[in-house]
Amino acid sequence: MELTLIGIALGIFVGVILGLTGAGGAILSVPLLAFFLHLEVAQAAPIGLLAVALSAGLGAYLGFTANILRYKAALLIASAGLILSPIGIWLAHQLPNWPLVLIFAMILLLVARNMWTQAKRELAGIEDEVGPPCQLDQTIGKLTWTLPCARALFASGALAGFFSGLLGVGGGFIIVPALKKFTDLPIKSVVATSLGVLTIISSGGVLFSNFYGAMNWSLAWPFSAGSILGLLIGRQLVKSISGPRVQQAFAIFAILVAMAMLIKLTL
Repeated sequence: MELTLIGIALGIFVGVILGLTGAGGAILSVPLLAFFLHLEVAQAAPIGLLAVALSAGLGAYLGFTANILRYKAALLIASAGLILSPIGIWLAHQLPNWPLVLIFAMILLLVARNMWTQAKRELAGIEDEVGPPCQLDQTIGKLTWTLPCARALFASGALAGFFSGLLGVGGGFIIVPALKKFTDLPIKSVVATSLGVLTIISSGGVLFSNFYGAMNWSLAWPFSAGSILGLLIGRQLVKSISGPRVQQAFAIFAILVAMAMLIKLTL
């Protein structure tokens, strides 16, 4: 019973951050499960993927009904991710826990740095001088597809899929920055499209992980239920909280989690 309540509480926390950022909650799932439920990365990864798949699926559906989810871009990115996700899952089961923890901590630090830098640029009103390869056609509200656009999004999806399988992180920490860098979509559309990608990639990861027999369903369901509730809370909070400030707060928290992971690894 105690583990169930802890799982629900952790899920709510992760879901809130996922609703606020469209990315951060997923990458925090594994370290939080490792700290509070004493799981190894390979054990926590599929639980995190199930939570991401369900909560992101709800967010993606709400974005689709609001006509802000760019489903063609989401399908292209997710297709690339599904190709490399099984490779990441296979590798995760070949490696011992310590290199996975080390990789995870390094990625957390990288994500934190990127989020802080991007938030700082947004607060200062600095924009890129060169336009992104994926341009939004304002007359129809859809992206204009070109080869550089498709190539950039496909590569981003492949990278996200690999790390999704390897670490159970969903891949939003790659997808959201990629959509911001390679498209000129408004932030609400970026988050909704990212959630659509996470739904597909994470669902594939859950299926592959279940095939390997790595899913602990007794912990996965409470954590996932909490993440769905947290996502709904996060979607309400995002209306009244500054996006860049949320990113900066997440960056600080991610650094603290990464340092804690590294310290625990050395003990």
